[in-house]
Amino acid sequence: MVYSAWKNENLGFGTRQLHAGYDPSSHNGAKAVPIYQDAAFQLGDFDRGGRLFSFAEDGYSYGRYSNPTTEALERRLESLEGSRPAAVAMASGMAAAANTFLNIAVSGDELVASSTLYGGNLTLLKKILPQYGIRSAFVRDENDPSSYAAAITDRTKAIFVECLGNPNSNIVDFEPIAEVAHSAGIPLIVDNTFATPYLFRPFEHGADIVTYSATKYLSGHGILIGGAVVDRGGFDWLGSNRYPHLEKFYEENSEAIDGEKLRRFLFSLRLRMTYLCDLGSYMSPQTAFYILQGLETLSLRMERHVANAKRVAEFLDSHKNVLSVSYPSLESSPYRSLAEKYFPRGAGAIVSFRPVGGLDAAKRIIERCELFDFMANVGDAKSLIVHAATSTHFGQPAEALEAAGVAEDTIRLSIGIEDADDLIADLGQALE
Repeated sequence: MVYSAWKNENLGFGTRQLHAGYDPSSHNGAKAVPIYQDAAFQLGDFDRGGRLFSFAEDGYSYGRYSNPTTEALERRLESLEGSRPAAVAMASGMAAAANTFLNIAVSGDELVASSTLYGGNLTLLKKILPQYGIRSAFVRDENDPSSYAAAITDRTKAIFVECLGNPNSNIVDFEPIAEVAHSAGIPLIVDNTFATPYLFRPFEHGADIVTYSATKYLSGHGILIGGAVVDRGGFDWLGSNRYPHLEKFYEENSEAIDGEKLRRFLFSLRLRMTYLCDLGSYMSPQTAFYILQGLETLSLRMERHVANAKRVAEFLDSHKNVLSVSYPSLESSPYRSLAEKYFPRGAGAIVSFRPVGGLDAAKRIIERCELFDFMANVGDAKSLIVHAATSTHFGQPAEALEAAGVAEDTIRLSIGIEDADDLIADLGQALE
């Protein structure tokens, strides 16, 4: 038998995270994905050069938008997401979000978003994109589908939500929100950073585009910055008259690119051909290589992350010096039923809590932790602690903090894969 696991989509998730999307026989038999540290690639004959630059032929021409190492990561992400999507690797999670919004909307357009978003996404939507004429309407009640419908106008281009809110891991009811979006002829975009495709696959619940900060759980080792956009494919960008810029792109490229491919992946092709080519936010091959190493243990890590997070959340929920705990799998959580519906493998590993004693107590707890490190990242194999209002949501006005569920004393924990007893002991001594 000849090794062919790289293209077998019937294999389990844990197998595909190791094998999918990379054929060693096409790379001199190297079992690990090689790092193609190249700025440019040979074009071959004159005609082939033209086909590569017009994207009529798959291949590599220039490292700003194509590279074999990074492409291997894209193919693996596609396999893990399912539904035959197309992935585009980006330089960071914020690059993934920003380029997605710029690709879908132009000056005068609007987006609809939940209020319970990461602070960087809030800044992007509230402060940066309006400078380019793209405005956003924020839904206060993120689980009321009618509130999304009420915010949609004839200029709205998408609905944007996060799989698990930051920092409180709140969950939106994805399926009815997707129905609202599709009834209006617009896509649902989901940031799936906190869940990864192991815990939640948005395409199975109505999402059309998924974004990631690959810095977090996809890599798991805290040594890089990276992002990705995954396009489910098949959204009817041409039939609603809402996206004239995408229609124009289709007309300009319909002769060079296969019509079925162009129509199915219109969004991701334009993302690569326009924004990677001209704005230059493609992921480096070195970064892609490191993320691929992390992906090989994704399912194992997420199982441990989730198990530890549940134990830590239950400990905090019962502690006399804790005012409140936010974690969807707790019996006391208002999101428990949604967690059971959408996250049967566990609702992530981000736990937030408010201590008795307010901001002063929060400061003391953070400074007294000996195992949890005071850092702004999440998704590392090592556990981290941070004060949300002065880090992830730094600079947000009071009303935005309130809408996002961020109090002045909110502490966010990123639960790692250490021994749970050690994590609980560290928090216990700090709380005491």
